[in-house]
Amino acid sequence: MATTDAVNPPVASTPEEAAYLASQWKLVWWRFRRHRLAMISLILVVGFYVVAAFPGFLSIHDPLDSSSSRVFMPPQRIHLFDGWIPRPFVYGVEGKRNQVTLAMEHVQDKETKHYIKFFVSGHEYKLLGLFKTDIHLIGADSEEGMHALRPLGTDKLGRDVFSRLMYGTRISMSIGLVGVAISLFLGILMGGLSGFRGGWTDSIIQRLIEFLRAMPTIPVWLALGAAVPQDWSVVRVYFAISVIISLIGWTTLAREVRGRFLAMREEDFVTAAQLYGSGQLRVIFRHMLPSFMSHIIATTTLAIPAIIIAETSLSFLGLGLRQPAISWGVLLFEAQNLQAVANAPWLLTPGLFVIFAVLTLNFMGDGLRDAADPYSVQR
Repeated sequence: MATTDAVNPPVASTPEEAAYLASQWKLVWWRFRRHRLAMISLILVVGFYVVAAFPGFLSIHDPLDSSSSRVFMPPQRIHLFDGWIPRPFVYGVEGKRNQVTLAMEHVQDKETKHYIKFFVSGHEYKLLGLFKTDIHLIGADSEEGMHALRPLGTDKLGRDVFSRLMYGTRISMSIGLVGVAISLFLGILMGGLSGFRGGWTDSIIQRLIEFLRAMPTIPVWLALGAAVPQDWSVVRVYFAISVIISLIGWTTLAREVRGRFLAMREEDFVTAAQLYGSGQLRVIFRHMLPSFMSHIIATTTLAIPAIIIAETSLSFLGLGLRQPAISWGVLLFEAQNLQAVANAPWLLTPGLFVIFAVLTLNFMGDGLRDAADPYSVQR
């Protein structure tokens, strides 16, 4: 009989029976998808990470390609219809020097149309960091049209803001994952040992947490960011900033894990695992941790926006990632003077991406937290 049940598991005939037979993860998913704002945010977050995974394919120009004749070119509108025909195009652009101010001015040539094509050849890049290719999602039908195709304008060096924003998404969104991974490991390890072992181990770890939480966050970030050598490569600075942000971010999770472990360490399944001969780390990660993994996932999702904001703030102040690295903070660093903002307000576009990404991650995290909480009430 037992063998038959294992081969043919029971099938629910009513929604109530399905709820009783469903696994914990399936129950969390059912509760999460009833949260409409969280579902919309999930789709948008997936979109952000698609951009982060394929920045070269989605970009139009080389993000480091500069041109003195196209400095501070305003965003060029993409027209979707040529008359009544759905055929996207942009008008030609002529650069002229103002004889009074000596500033470069860009005027549309409405007699010239450059039509947009899909899956065109352009600058070479590595797809997913592995395969060299030069195929891009969109492009123009001529070299002159490529110069006119600037959906978000150009910066003070004539570099395409849209392409730099695509590449900046990769670093800014991935640094949140790297930082959270480090914070997650430290928080679970330190909080688990503190709650599971107790005694002097608990006292030492809790005093360390109190010391770190008592330190002002921004001055510590500034001091550690300033300590990063100026001659380090982009990759080394990237990981250094991830570690710096994570050094303080693990304390909150460690406190939560400690409280859960204090309540669970006397449970029968923990005692059974210890009597079986399992070591402390195995009991923590293999037996105790899975019992509230859904809560940890929700907490992790809510922590990613804080790390994105931290990286953006450090880079904006010139203490985080630096040129030639491209992140949202580096892009905002170029727009921090009043003259640039007054002459080229489109340089503030990365700030909108930061706000949008943080809001969507927070909404998704709220939905996950409510779905993972068995005591929350959803209508």
